[in-house]
Amino acid sequence: MSLLFLGGMVALLPLNLLPALLSGLLVYALVAVMVPGLNALVPLRGEGPRLLSVTLLAAVVIAVIVLAGFGVTAFFRQGDETLPALVKRMAEIIDGARGDLPTWLLHYFPEDAEALRLALVDWLRENAGSFQIAGAELGRALTHVILGMVVGALLSLESAVSSAGEAPLSRAMRARGTRLVEAFQRVVFAQFQISAFNTLLTAVYLVVVLPLLGIELPFAKTLIVITFIAGLLPILGNLVSNTIIFIVSLSQGVWVAIGSLAYLVVIHKLEYFLNARIIGGQIRARAWELLIVMLVMEAAFGIAGLIAAPIYYAFLKSELTQWGYLEPAGAGQDHS
Repeated sequence: MSLLFLGGMVALLPLNLLPALLSGLLVYALVAVMVPGLNALVPLRGEGPRLLSVTLLAAVVIAVIVLAGFGVTAFFRQGDETLPALVKRMAEIIDGARGDLPTWLLHYFPEDAEALRLALVDWLRENAGSFQIAGAELGRALTHVILGMVVGALLSLESAVSSAGEAPLSRAMRARGTRLVEAFQRVVFAQFQISAFNTLLTAVYLVVVLPLLGIELPFAKTLIVITFIAGLLPILGNLVSNTIIFIVSLSQGVWVAIGSLAYLVVIHKLEYFLNARIIGGQIRARAWELLIVMLVMEAAFGIAGLIAAPIYYAFLKSELTQWGYLEPAGAGQDHS
């Protein structure tokens, strides 16, 4: 049964159903976190009141997620700090900074703005299936996300009623579904904390430290939002946000860019310990383990595999623990 469940999870990736899975897990996990608090405030007795409360919570969670999605999209598409404007500005910065950069570093930058634009276009085209953002795929991706949230809400309702009398197959599927949700909660909620910490320190640098030194970086608000969103992807997300901040910092000179990079390195040294404490403690995985799994999954399934890797790895470790191949979390560990 475990192999069948794992096979189904892997099959979701080439079918481009990862957005549906993640949105469903997010709704289910958020409702599961909120139900105990609601029950503490208003004790719910009987199946009817429980179903009603879970239904209302699920509706609120879906509404908040949808509004947040629209808000982020509007932020990146409207105003002066849009993503296209950021990419264009980065290309101009690279063009202007080529004469000031060391020769060895120039090999890692596009030759000119047109080369950067073509590289970005090629990269987006190659990964369009994973991101599901190209042309007609956008509508289908949104449909998958909405259906995934609805499925997550329906599963929340089902978990609110008694499961007595279930057949063995249903019990086995429910148990593994519960472990998948727990893996999702451990990885995503922990990574949310880490990303928030990283974003806070980055924001302090961009909007407090640099202005006090008389330096104003362009696209500061966009950089903060990108830092948070990219930070939700363990390890590699930081490389993306750091690279963007470094390039934008070049607009104020090479030494400002080097200072930005040094500050970000210090932040991520602190974040490394947080990662080891939070992520590693939750799924008993070291940073190099996660990195290897993410690289393998990306090679096999593209961006979708990269995003799914930490969650799938946490689920696999949970299954191995259940089978007796791994010690339970905390066993044999020094908590001093």
